[in-house]
Formats: sequence, structure tokens, C-alpha cells
Amino acid sequence: MLLAAAEKTRAARAYLSELDSATGDGDHGTAISKVAAAITATVEKDEGDDLKKLLKDVAWAVMSTDAGSTSPLYGSFFLGLSDAAPEAGPIDGAAFVAMLESGVAKLRKNTKAQPGDKTMLDALLPAVEAIRSAVDQGKDLTDAMAEGAAAAVNGAEATREMKAAFGRAKNIGERSIGHLDPGATSMSILFTGLKEGLSDG
Repeated sequence: MLLAAAEKTRAARAYLSELDSATGDGDHGTAISKVAAAITATVEKDEGDDLKKLLKDVAWAVMSTDAGSTSPLYGSFFLGLSDAAPEAGPIDGAAFVAMLESGVAKLRKNTKAQPGDKTMLDALLPAVEAIRSAVDQGKDLTDAMAEGAAAAVNGAEATREMKAAFGRAKNIGERSIGHLDPGATSMSILFTGLKEGLSDG
């Protein structure tokens, strides 16, 4: 799942930079590609079966990457996933939801952004909510991830009508309306990749 998400995110580098050039400095594609590369390198060199350790290693690799604000945000998200990951055994839907919610909680300690501020949270929060709802309804993790990915994509699309409250896009005020937020878009791509990795696994 992690490798699929990293590859899908990295493949969108040019598109994400194009989005960012409309409202920011045009480097989000480069930043998120560095994060994706750190994820891939960490997963590929892992030789154990300790998911908790792997996610922690991914988190620190991401946070050590020179990718601006993207590094601490994604790094803290993966660190939160690690915090709630089971010590051993398979991960069921409830455990996965707990990991995601822990990741969100850790990430939100690194930003004051709220839903509707035109940030990655506008894709992340709907995704986690949709996955939680699907699991609560008794759906398996594959179906839950499909719903989560769809919610992330819809959440990212909704940022088109929002006015940016953070980052460089905040500086252009009303002119940020009409443009997709690159951070929310990359988060939606990440969740789509996670979904595809689970389906193929």
C-alpha cells in the first residue's frame, strides 16, 4: 500500500507543481515527490515484519527530507499511524481506523488549519471519516478504503471553491478561489494509491 501510494504520488509531480504555480510557488510537486521517495526507500530497505517500526522509520525519513512544510506534516501523520499500529498480528478495519485517527491527531498538532481552509485536511478528514463510517457499517477494509479514497478526491475537488487561509495562496485572497489546493490534491492521490495497493495486494 505504501509503495503504491508513493509511486502514484510521485507520478503526479508535474500536475501538482502546475496546480501550485497557480496559487503558490510551484514547488509542491517537487516537495511531495521527495516525500514519496523517502517512503519508497524506507519500505524497500525494510527486512522485518514490524509495521509499527516501519511506519516510525517512514515518519522520520519523511521529516528528515528537505520538502518545506510538507515534511513535518506528512512525517507527523506517519508517526501518528505508528503510535497506534498494533504490536503484532493482522490489522482489521477497526485497528486501521485507529491508526488513521492517531495520524490525523498528530498531524493537527503541526497546523492550525481547519476544515474549509483549503489545505490537505480538506481531503484527509473526509477520507478518514468515510473509512470510519464504512468500517462501523461492517464493510471490509478494501471497500472502506475505496470509500475513503473517493471521499478524499471529492474533498480535494471541493477546495476549488474555497479561499485559502494558509500558505502562499493566502496572500492572493479571493483569487485563490477557482483553483484546486495542491496539498489536498496530493493527499487525495495518496489515498487513491493506498486503495489501489490494498486492492492489488
